Amino acid sequence: MPVSRQREKLSFASGDTSCAAWHYPGSNGGCVIMAGGTSVTKEPATDLFAARFNDAGFAVLAFDHRRFGESGGAPRQVVRFGEQVADWQAAIECAATLPDVAPDRISLWGFSLAGGHVMRVAADNPQLASVIAQTPLVDGRAVAPHALRCMTPVAFLRLFGRGVVDALGSLVGRPPVLVPTAGARGTVATLTTPDALDGDRALDPGHRYTDWEQTVAARLVLRLGGYRPGRHASRIRCPLLVVVCDQDQSALPGPAVRAAHNAPESEVVHLKGRHYAPFLEAHEDAVEAEIAFLEKHLTRSQTAPGVLNGPE
Repeated sequence: MPVSRQREKLSFASGDTSCAAWHYPGSNGGCVIMAGGTSVTKEPATDLFAARFNDAGFAVLAFDHRRFGESGGAPRQVVRFGEQVADWQAAIECAATLPDVAPDRISLWGFSLAGGHVMRVAADNPQLASVIAQTPLVDGRAVAPHALRCMTPVAFLRLFGRGVVDALGSLVGRPPVLVPTAGARGTVATLTTPDALDGDRALDPGHRYTDWEQTVAARLVLRLGGYRPGRHASRIRCPLLVVVCDQDQSALPGPAVRAAHNAPESEVVHLKGRHYAPFLEAHEDAVEAEIAFLEKHLTRSQTAPGVLNGPE
């Protein structure tokens, strides 16, 4: 799994805490801000793609959402959509200050839940050069019925019960009730779709990310069905690339394609395979499409850092 030797740790403020990030210095002025979905931390989420983007000349800022990975924030393993969207906003502000980045050449890249976040963030940041949403979760209301059908009734009741206990406990300061982010049908996990367990071999095939905690506070299951970031697609003013997998059983391709069609300037790439295919058998196709998109929109008629104003 390629990882750039040049990357360096940094952190940036977000809300009342800070987010940890890797910065891969680039050579062409463009920058791709990256993060993963749900409990996936920056290394398993982005290492495979970030190194390839960096090899193509782009700077990369790959970060952990607050409460996850090396970022601050407590209690841990709690997904709050508004906070994570704010973390993306803070990451944009951080990237714009990096010496190797031209502020008008910043792109966002997210997959799964973060693929939905980037649509919402892009809608509020018309200055962005582009955005890539890979197998994005854009409509919890559309995806929830399918996810429920992939659970046994007993497992659903146990999961829902833990979600209620967790939500009520949070009101009085109790520690989060954690559940696995993925599991086999019949187990208590936030996702038990047929491709949910592909995540381990896709994101951590060598089991090198020993600090990656694959759990999440159970209260997420009470809120996920109401999260619909794809509704913001019509307000996105920068070019949007949506990468879908036609056999995706976790985020489902249909809602993402519909969201893309609502965006003023969008492209859709269809790949064969399930939710994690871009990290597995469809990786080369995904990388080639995404780098071509970045080269088209982050290098056209723009100048590099240090020469933004031209010669005196």
